[in-house]
Amino acid sequence: MKKSYQITEFCHRFLRDFIVEKDCCIDATAGNGNDTEFLCRMAGPGGRVYAFDIQEEALEHTRRRLKQAGLLERAVLIRDGHEHMEEYVKGQVSAIVFNFGYLPGGDHRIATRPETSLRAVRAGLGLLKPGGVMNLCIYSGGDTGYEERDALLGFLKELDTRKWLVIVSSYYNRGNDPPLPVFVIRL
Repeated sequence: MKKSYQITEFCHRFLRDFIVEKDCCIDATAGNGNDTEFLCRMAGPGGRVYAFDIQEEALEHTRRRLKQAGLLERAVLIRDGHEHMEEYVKGQVSAIVFNFGYLPGGDHRIATRPETSLRAVRAGLGLLKPGGVMNLCIYSGGDTGYEERDALLGFLKELDTRKWLVIVSSYYNRGNDPPLPVFVIRL
């Protein structure tokens, strides 16, 4: 079986070690529902996944995908910015997944922005349980991609090393600003 080295598959393999049945997880950028489906499968029948997106189109893609997979009852789909996650999610979570940028196949003018992305990451860190993980797939380029990447990495570099482990990976031999997989583990 050939392994996929797409960023989402790479990140899913890493995330598997942090999520068990009945966990609560967050897909901070629902998009087309790929990560939401993955988190729902990992959290199992007793788990809960909160999926955020500002675009109804993204939530509809996610809803259809989850319904087709028989996983819709495990998810709460929320049309709001990810920076407001702490208003909806009470208690601690095991995993939070972000895919920064724009909806694949969608309007490129609608994309994540440095200010709201930083607020969302801060909110997520406050919800993450000890031993939990936050995954950031950072796509740079475009109008705000470099600015967003630099803001996120600058913020993460300053996290207290006694409380957080930040792992930044890269597709080192690929050109054209490949995505950057980042993992933040609460110690």
